[in-house]
Amino acid sequence: MNNATPAQTEPSPTDRLPAWDLSDLYPSSDSPMVTDDFRKAEDAAKAFAKARAGTLATASGAALATPAQTEPSPTDRLPAWDLSDLYPSPDSPMITDDFRKAEDAAKAFAKARAGTLATASGAALAAAIREYEAIQEILGRIGSYAQLLFAGDSSDPAIGRFYQTVSERITAIGSDMIFFTLELNRLDDSALEVRLADPALARYRPWLRDLRVFRPHQLSDELEKLTHERDLTANGAWVRLFDETIAAMRIDLNGESLTVSDTLNKLSDRDRSVRESAGKAVGKAFGDNIRLFGLITNTLAKDKEIEDTWRHHARPTSFRNRANMVEDEVVDALVTAVRASYPRLSHRYYQMKAKWLGLPKLQHWDRNAPLPGDDDRLIAWPDATKQVLDAYGAFSPELASVGKQFFDKPWIDARLKPGKSGGAFAHPTVPSVHPYLLLNYHGKTRDVMTLAHELGHGVHQVLAGPQGTLMSNTPLTLAETASVFGEMLTFRSLLDTATKAQRRIMLASKVEDMLNTVVRQIAFYEFETLLHDERRTGELLPERIGELWMKVQTESLGPAFEFTPEYSVFWSYVPHFIHSPFYVYAYAFGDCLVNALYSVFQNGHPGFQAKYLEMLKAGGTKRHKELLAPFGLDASDPAFWSKGLDVISGFIDELEAVG
Repeated sequence: MNNATPAQTEPSPTDRLPAWDLSDLYPSSDSPMVTDDFRKAEDAAKAFAKARAGTLATASGAALATPAQTEPSPTDRLPAWDLSDLYPSPDSPMITDDFRKAEDAAKAFAKARAGTLATASGAALAAAIREYEAIQEILGRIGSYAQLLFAGDSSDPAIGRFYQTVSERITAIGSDMIFFTLELNRLDDSALEVRLADPALARYRPWLRDLRVFRPHQLSDELEKLTHERDLTANGAWVRLFDETIAAMRIDLNGESLTVSDTLNKLSDRDRSVRESAGKAVGKAFGDNIRLFGLITNTLAKDKEIEDTWRHHARPTSFRNRANMVEDEVVDALVTAVRASYPRLSHRYYQMKAKWLGLPKLQHWDRNAPLPGDDDRLIAWPDATKQVLDAYGAFSPELASVGKQFFDKPWIDARLKPGKSGGAFAHPTVPSVHPYLLLNYHGKTRDVMTLAHELGHGVHQVLAGPQGTLMSNTPLTLAETASVFGEMLTFRSLLDTATKAQRRIMLASKVEDMLNTVVRQIAFYEFETLLHDERRTGELLPERIGELWMKVQTESLGPAFEFTPEYSVFWSYVPHFIHSPFYVYAYAFGDCLVNALYSVFQNGHPGFQAKYLEMLKAGGTKRHKELLAPFGLDASDPAFWSKGLDVISGFIDELEAVG
């Protein structure tokens, strides 16, 4: 035995040297506090220059010592979400544990259930669905966290890597469970109906009903697994490339380097020269990248054609219609009604707007220009919050109570920061947690309406949550109902207290929002239809895609406009074309549906609020016919769409009457 003791050495003079802790300044270099303080300093500097420049020569001593009284910026202290209700951080052991649980459960599920469903009882099928749902809940939670992190900053390589890694693991685990829905769809209708007599399985009847819509389009187990696993390196990879390219782009505007979102916001500036510069800058930036965006668009359209062919979808729009649980004929009727109404809606309105602006012709950068007399007052976040919640509360205290949670808790990210996803969305995450809202709040009236819109989604998702992971999500067409209804509530609430002059401005602003939601989105749908149809004959050059874009824009916006050449690339920034082909008609569907629904409410329909809340709570368990029947409405009636469009036309009539 060696009993020697270690040599006693003198401590090194560099042992345990002190290290500073800079968290008294900021927690980290990427802390939101840094971004917020930069914005505050920038706003304060601009306000300081505006208030003090040229005044010092005549200022008193007291004035020199007194801080300038400046209005707070409407974008001061915008809320940031806290995703820790999902997971504390990307490297949290909870994520590792949840992945392990899901992976083990999926393998055990496949081993126990694969090949057994044909002879399983109703109770056994119900138990299997519950197991499947529990695994989907875990994967949905992890996936939601990764998606929201990426939306918050897609320019961070570490977040991009995390998002991709999560997506790949979810795909791998999901492969073990692909057999389940395929085997369920192979069950004979009559055999399944017998088993649905069991109350435990009957709970899942709506999910099974919707699942079987895709029965005729189902591939073999091996092909379904291949399609599932290659999505990340096929469709998903091109979508990610689009998102990261947009997030990284910076647009030079009058010497200032802006994000795409900030530059697009300048298209509604009061100063026409600013709008023109922004429009041309956007055109140049996307024109410089148009080959890339053309390649992405062509590749995804071809990828869709291949899958549609294998699955025997009749036309490019068919999958989206099936997913929305709406008949092709209903969508065709909507599109036909809107296109036939272009002259009485968009054409008529924009001719009036050209006169109001004193212009012989409108350019594309004038489409969202503020109207003369519109003070374009910036609205601070607390005021926007109050306006929206007051409007919700006047309609239904229960609706407002659910909505208030989003403001009382860190469930909203409204900050303006580089790398953040543009636009706005509501993410449902999973029923065991809660939704999150993303906005880019610039303090304008349109931003308040966007807040009302996304809050409608969030409230809908909370109310539908008890339906569970498999049945809480609604088809896109009905998902837009609560959001557009929330907008309408907020608009009507503000309109009721407006002066005569304010009313005219508000009506015009609402008409523009409705035209953007209905006419513009159906024009987008027409553009996609033309593009995907022509792509089936061969690849389209970016210039040809631009020609299709200009065709539908000219048709939809009307003779009040003339378009400068750079507008031909504006198709390339629309994310819906990339993320969700043919999604866009859902906005028009929702707007027209809500117009008809709101008319029923205005006419004093008995018990409207209670019926409306029940409609939201139904989640994905009912189709549009069932949901609208209590209100005496039927979307399959061709006259239904005219009712919704008549509301827009009526607003334009009123604007014409007041001049």
